[in-house]
Amino acid sequence: MKIPLAERIRPKSLDEVIGQEHLLGKKSFLTKMIESKGIYNMIFFGPPGVGKTTLANIIAEQTNRKLYKLNATNATLSDIKEITEKLNDLMHTNGVLLYLDEIQNFNKKQQQALLEYMENGKITLIASTTENPYFYVYKAILSRSVIFEFKPVSEKEIEKSIYRAIEFIKKEDFSRDYKVEKACVEKIAQLSNGDVRQAINLVEIIYEHQKMNNTIEYSSEVLSNLGQNKVVNYDISGNEHYDLLSAFQKSIRGSDADAAIHYLARLVVVGDLTSIIRRLLVISAEDIGLAYPTAISIVKSCCDSALQLGFPEAKLPLSQAVLLLATAPKSHSACMAIEAAMRDIQGERVGEVPVHIRDAHYSGASKLGYGEYKYPHIFPNHWVEQEYLPGNLVGKKYYVEGENKFEQAVKSYWDKIKGNER
Repeated sequence: MKIPLAERIRPKSLDEVIGQEHLLGKKSFLTKMIESKGIYNMIFFGPPGVGKTTLANIIAEQTNRKLYKLNATNATLSDIKEITEKLNDLMHTNGVLLYLDEIQNFNKKQQQALLEYMENGKITLIASTTENPYFYVYKAILSRSVIFEFKPVSEKEIEKSIYRAIEFIKKEDFSRDYKVEKACVEKIAQLSNGDVRQAINLVEIIYEHQKMNNTIEYSSEVLSNLGQNKVVNYDISGNEHYDLLSAFQKSIRGSDADAAIHYLARLVVVGDLTSIIRRLLVISAEDIGLAYPTAISIVKSCCDSALQLGFPEAKLPLSQAVLLLATAPKSHSACMAIEAAMRDIQGERVGEVPVHIRDAHYSGASKLGYGEYKYPHIFPNHWVEQEYLPGNLVGKKYYVEGENKFEQAVKSYWDKIKGNER
């Protein structure tokens, strides 16, 4: 079976690793740890194809440890136990590194059982995950591990790996001519979306597509004929999903229409209509609120239109809704009011409903002292002073008017009415 190109040219030393300068700088903690051979349990967190497995291989090599690799999607605790049973062999005198890929696929019970092997020192764990470990990894494992976040590799760095891959192919198959366009290399780097492995795979695909020819061309035309599209990292249940939605809402809240449209486009490309609509309706109430009370109705109409149209046309009413919200005046007074009230409820600051506003429609209500309610509509301006809050909360103010035209106008109206009545 032919070994993939990405595996054949996998870096063997820290100097060959592409990207991750923040982790592998000469004076970084991780570099010094590897050089000292004093390895701790670690969790590598980051998107695919950025060097997590490569670095685990290098660590094992440079610290003279035997490396075992398991994938949590199909591994069991029996597999780990089988590894620990080999520890008395001469091959394992310097200790064992267990590289557990996709650790988030181990359930809590499996992760708890893994602790036993970590604590008795039989293995040193390097776990990797594409998801945020603080959400998916058992806290006891987190507390015993050093967490390193890997970043997507820049296009310039990926271009270096592309040229390296092409040179490697040339040495393997030196009987052919090779033509390499800079524009093609740049396009491959762009399509890979920070994933080095994806870029190298594309280099290999182009070679395999033309290996019956005397000349291997890495050109924009050849790349276009392959029909390759940009890879979008998106898992609807994963970290990328929540990061995008967070950036989407914060851009609208920050009144940055261009950024808001950018994140909408990313969500549209992956077809996540449900999440877009849900977040737009939340934003209408949470971030726009009473500064533009009709915004939620307009946005609801845009969302209904998007659902009826479906993609690709759904992008049009969604764009309208996003631009409306991003450019609208902002107020979070409604959000703050309900949050403050709920904090009191959850803190057991409830109190009894005042007697005069309790239900008094039944015949025995008057005997209980109910019914002293003053009906506002029979008073001037449809308002009369009386207490509505429970006795232990009298004077409590939950709603603070936002500093926008609508809420200030309403405030002025009621200040005048209530001031006149007093």
